[in-house]
Amino acid sequence: MPEYLRTAIVAIHQLPSISETLWLRIIGRGNVQKQAIDELEALTPDNPFRKAALELLYNLQQNLQVTQNQDEEDRELLMRLAPLYQQDREQAIQEGEQRGLETGLETGLQTGIQQGERLVVENLLKVRFAEIDNELQAIIEPLLTLPPEEFTPLLLQLSREELIDRFS
Repeated sequence: MPEYLRTAIVAIHQLPSISETLWLRIIGRGNVQKQAIDELEALTPDNPFRKAALELLYNLQQNLQVTQNQDEEDRELLMRLAPLYQQDREQAIQEGEQRGLETGLETGLQTGIQQGERLVVENLLKVRFAEIDNELQAIIEPLLTLPPEEFTPLLLQLSREELIDRFS
C-alpha cells in the first residue's frame, strides 16, 4: 500500500504476549484469544486497562449478539467473557454505592451543622431579647453567612437595634 494510506497488516497470532498487544490478541482467534483472555482475567479489577478492554469487549458483545449467524468461536468468546462483565458490573455497583454513601454522609453532616448553628443563633436571640419577632427573624439568615466565631460575639455584644441595622 502507498505510505500516505498509513496501512499495516497485523498477523495477530504472531504478536508478542505483552500488555500493549493484549487488545488485538483478544479479538484474535483460537489459542491466541484464549491466552489473551487469561491475561485479561489476571489483571486486577481496578486496572485501567482491564476496565477499558472490558468496555470495548462489551461493545463487541453487543455487536455479536445482533449478528444472526454467530459461529462457535463467537459464542465461546461471549460465554468466556460473561463472568468478567459480571465482576466488572458488581465492582461498579459497589463503587457507586460507596460514593452515594459518602455523599449522603457529607450532605447530612453539613445539614446538621447548619441546623445546629441556626439553633445557636435563635437561642442567643431568645436569651437576649426574650422572643424572636419578625425583625429578628429576618436577620438570622444574614447572620448565618458568617462563621460562628464571628456571629457569636456580635450576638452577645450588639444591641437589638444595632443587629437589625447591621443585618437588615
